[in-house]
Amino acid sequence: MTTYHFEETQGTENAPLIFTFHGTGGDEQQFHGIAEALFPGSHVISPRGDVLENGARRYFKRQGCALYDMEDLDQRIAAMSQFVTEAKARLTPKRVIAIGYSNGANLITTIAMRHPDLFDDLALLHPMIPWDPAPQPDLAGTRVLIAAGERDPICPEVNTRDLMAWFKAQDCEVYDLWHRGGHEITQAEFAALRTFLQGCPGCN
Repeated sequence: MTTYHFEETQGTENAPLIFTFHGTGGDEQQFHGIAEALFPGSHVISPRGDVLENGARRYFKRQGCALYDMEDLDQRIAAMSQFVTEAKARLTPKRVIAIGYSNGANLITTIAMRHPDLFDDLALLHPMIPWDPAPQPDLAGTRVLIAAGERDPICPEVNTRDLMAWFKAQDCEVYDLWHRGGHEITQAEFAALRTFLQGCPGCN
């Protein structure tokens, strides 16, 4: 099973555990400090993707734009799910939040579809799932933030809205934020992320 290189910050007692997942070309530092700043006192763990695509780090392989290597994705879901499970067992947090951007958002979305009990809150920045997912009723009640650009050339608006509709069909509590740009993350998205994190039930 994969052993990930990761950054970890110890949180205060009873604080939530936040996992951050970088985008293609990022690393464990991309959102680690941001999570600490947006939710002071939280416990933060940021694993580094162990797949390289033309020198850029990712969490799973793909065969082209919006064409995922599904066999590899299955293996990466299993590996990261075990990593998250072991961290939860070690820290016993009351609440677990996942933040992901682009490739990282896609990984945690597929993990939640397979293992709906791992995360309580999902913050998905520019996600895209290029297939019609099977229902996952055990996600009911999960809080989901989706932030996206209306002109995103990598994650088309129609795909993002389809994903939002899927989460709503699972009875998730879905929040969304749209900006008029593309795949970049805006200050408005960080502001929405702060509100989302600090508004989670059971978080101090």
